[in-house]
Amino acid sequence: MRAPCLALIATLFFAAPALQADDAAENAILSAIDANLPKAEVLLEKAVGINSGTLNFEGVKRVGDLFSAELDAIGFTTEWVDGTEFGRAGHLVASHGTRGPKILMIGHLDTVFAKDDDFQNFTPLADGRIKGPGITDMKGGDVIIIEVVRALKAAGVLDDVSIRIVMTGDEESSGKPLSASKKAIVDAAIWADIALGFEDGDGNIKTAVTARRGSVNWTLEVTGRPAHSSQIFTENVGYGAVLEAARILNSWRVELEGMENLTFNPGRIVGGTRVKDDKSTDTASGFGKTNVVAKELFVTGGIRALSPEQLAEAKAKMQAIVAANLLHTSATLTFEPGYPPMAPTAGNAKLLALYSQISEKLGYGAIEAVNPRKAGAADISFAADHVDMALDGMGLMGKGGHTKDETADMTSFRKNIQKAALLIHALAGQQ
Repeated sequence: MRAPCLALIATLFFAAPALQADDAAENAILSAIDANLPKAEVLLEKAVGINSGTLNFEGVKRVGDLFSAELDAIGFTTEWVDGTEFGRAGHLVASHGTRGPKILMIGHLDTVFAKDDDFQNFTPLADGRIKGPGITDMKGGDVIIIEVVRALKAAGVLDDVSIRIVMTGDEESSGKPLSASKKAIVDAAIWADIALGFEDGDGNIKTAVTARRGSVNWTLEVTGRPAHSSQIFTENVGYGAVLEAARILNSWRVELEGMENLTFNPGRIVGGTRVKDDKSTDTASGFGKTNVVAKELFVTGGIRALSPEQLAEAKAKMQAIVAANLLHTSATLTFEPGYPPMAPTAGNAKLLALYSQISEKLGYGAIEAVNPRKAGAADISFAADHVDMALDGMGLMGKGGHTKDETADMTSFRKNIQKAALLIHALAGQQ
């Protein structure tokens, strides 16, 4: 914890999270949001209309330029962090202010929809819904960030806080090494006291994210002694690579499925006399015969855990199972660097309580913490361990993310701009 935020932390921890904001300032913020709302919707349409699949570097940069121009006009200092070092387009970073609580606002510019995908259009539907690629994940959240700081500026209270905005260009498919890809987020989080993420969480406006499970990929490589299948189970041949892999995977299931909020998934498996793996395309092939004991096998998968301690415990159990090999087999389990968990903390819970109170004050009802099983990994996970409080799921709500049915509930657009703007103003007032 850093000393500059101790007064704010003490206020949130030891007093009821009552709003201290001046009514005139609050009203000015809300009026500014409403005045610019039509332009905000136009900005969202422009952003969604630019294809920014992670590997469409030109498109990602175009969205970054679009948002950078808006932030420049508000008075932020913006820069483009080139992504050549980690094989991606890059990130947009914007900064403003030198006093008050230090707040990191997190978004991302890229989507899962490639440049040649046939899902490209911004399409208004009935009942205040809009369909479009990346509209909830997360160009809607990006525009909410911009409209929040625009309203604070118009109301004359932006200078009460210090804000750094990081919109990454590779959230959907991280560049490597992760140490370079996520440096902008980590550096900003080390500077910040509070991190706010504008993903759509579980798509429910009645929830926000105080905890996210981390996501780490793993590879299991197994070898056995090749021989005629008639000799399997004998002292000279043993059990082969396939049966050893089956033992390991089922033992992991038995040992791990009882750990709350932890899941592991074997996503791909190939075995036989020989196997080939093309890591660049995530494709593999294998050759084997029914009358030959398998020599080689590999499995790739992922594991999600709610805390670093839970992940470490699961890894230890998995490695112990891998080491107890069947006769004439061997196995190696390796883990890649991945998304760390955003662990639930008391600070996160207090921040949610303040956010919920603001929602109730506006007439939108209480907000509860989302079940971590319903929220995937996100960039805020790289920030959470470095700040005193973190909250995510504050973006544009909807459903169908990562599919061609991605649809925003535009009734949440104005509401979440209002809630985030008043949250930041309240945090400044409690400093």
